Amino acid sequence: MSRIRVTKVRSTIGQAERVEKNMEALGLTKINSTNELNVTPQIEGILRKVKHLIKIENI
Repeated sequence: MSRIRVTKVRSTIGQAERVEKNMEALGLTKINSTNELNVTPQIEGILRKVKHLIKIENI
């Protein structure tokens, strides 16, 4: 299983409520907060929905 590091780089103010909930599901609440996640199909789907607000790095 591969792992990735996800960092929130933009605010969710003005975004749809489901975008805010997706960011919460990724464990990203504040700007520049970082979380390391295992890559699963579910996580990949969430990342696609919020790719304009985050930075993704392979670990």
